[in-house]
Amino acid sequence: MLVFSLLLTACNGSSSSSAADNNASSETGVNTIRFSSANDIGPLNPHMYAPNQMFAQNMVYESLVKYVDGKVVPHLAEKWEVSEDGKEYTFFLRKDVKFSDGSAFNAANVVKNVDAVLANRQRHSWLELVNQIKEATKVDDYTVTISLHNPYYPMLQELALIRPLRFLGEAGFPESGNTSEGIKAPIGTGPWVLTDYKINEYAEFSKNENYWGEMPKVDKIHVAVIPDGESRVLAFENNEIDVIYGDGSISLDSFKYLKETGKYETAVSEPLFTKSIALNSNKGPLQDINVRKAVEYAFNKQSVIDNVFYGTDKLADTLFPANFPYSDVKLTPYTYDVSKAEALLNDAGWVLPANKEFREKDGNVLELELCFDSANNVHKAIAEVLQGDLRKIGVSVKLIGEENQLFGQRQTNGDFDMIFSDTFGIPYDPHAMVSSMRIPSHADYQAQVGLPMKKELDQKIEEALLSTDEKTRQELYDYILTTLHEQAVYLPISYGTNLTVYHKNIKGLEFGQMNSEIPFEKIDKE
Repeated sequence: MLVFSLLLTACNGSSSSSAADNNASSETGVNTIRFSSANDIGPLNPHMYAPNQMFAQNMVYESLVKYVDGKVVPHLAEKWEVSEDGKEYTFFLRKDVKFSDGSAFNAANVVKNVDAVLANRQRHSWLELVNQIKEATKVDDYTVTISLHNPYYPMLQELALIRPLRFLGEAGFPESGNTSEGIKAPIGTGPWVLTDYKINEYAEFSKNENYWGEMPKVDKIHVAVIPDGESRVLAFENNEIDVIYGDGSISLDSFKYLKETGKYETAVSEPLFTKSIALNSNKGPLQDINVRKAVEYAFNKQSVIDNVFYGTDKLADTLFPANFPYSDVKLTPYTYDVSKAEALLNDAGWVLPANKEFREKDGNVLELELCFDSANNVHKAIAEVLQGDLRKIGVSVKLIGEENQLFGQRQTNGDFDMIFSDTFGIPYDPHAMVSSMRIPSHADYQAQVGLPMKKELDQKIEEALLSTDEKTRQELYDYILTTLHEQAVYLPISYGTNLTVYHKNIKGLEFGQMNSEIPFEKIDKE
């Protein structure tokens, strides 16, 4: 506990360590993978969101079930049973699981963690499962029942998510038991434990010697905080980091360059999510559906696929790919058509005065703001292309790149015209993504709130999530996805992938099942 107290002090303090400290993990005989992140890992609270980084939460905390190759499989629970009415799930826990501090994982701990999540139910209301959980009860030391208000078809998928329903050890809880106030220490059952940390500089994870599963191949994961993508490339080339991983971690030009040197190993994952931009139906010129549709038609997405992604992503015409559950809906794509875009703007009253570059209406220039996370190199490149395409039809686009927290605030308060709003990916989509569309603190709600049928849309989403009839559920998703498409609330760009570049002495690197999951425990270093 003294070690964890020191770590907590580091979480809350400031640091002025030198760059040499970032490589302080290279002790003799210790096999370390050196990684980097654009942001600090955060306090590693399993039940909370930003600034907690999902990849790091996933290293420390685990779930009752796990999503693997399209299926939900046992994990901390060996098996489960579902009541006939679909409202009770009984989980039979593994008996060989310990937390990183050596304490036992059991039914009492599951109940305590679920109660902590439910105590902060409003914060988690984007995830319908949290709304539907009535209570968790201990049956015996290794059996727990989770009762629901209604049958809920994505129950198991949402239990597999990285947050918020994962498990903190007893010693990590605050005295109040309310983890929304913070935690004492990040104590989990996962393969890694945080052992060294300097805020905004680095975090170091060591393998959890109490881990119940297959032990990690290396001793430590050292995560340096490097906000800038090009600085990350330089550090990689200087052999200061071993692995670059993830969408937006470096520019696609840098990925292409590193690949073509032949000095390194590279890989591209299967599509995991949809890169998209939300168009705010409740703000400025985009309140007019014709303006939103003009943006759709004016964007040359194929050029982005060819010249920005270099073919690493597949062009997206719809918010979710057709092979995702309930997403095979017949929709007419917004194909690249400058003439149609210009006609729509003319119909909306935005005309191009002689000898001027941008359209005007009632003396106002047609200008839109496009907001993106400045640390995401891919979003920045897309933003620049969209800016150029819209200039061709007389629309001025102001690019606003901000650090992650400020970017997140814009998503929450609706202070945007256009903003990057990628889908959550497997296994969240479509159910968790559409569920979040009903929550005012999400960019999706803010983008949709100006729609005349917003109230009906939210009602249909709730009906789809709680439907027990497959045919009815599909019909509801047909309405939801068709409405969003026809109202041009989203500009889908591509079905996104994760990229990785690593040195040739790195072995066993695989892509995670979810977008934010990095299977560090499988990586080895020669």
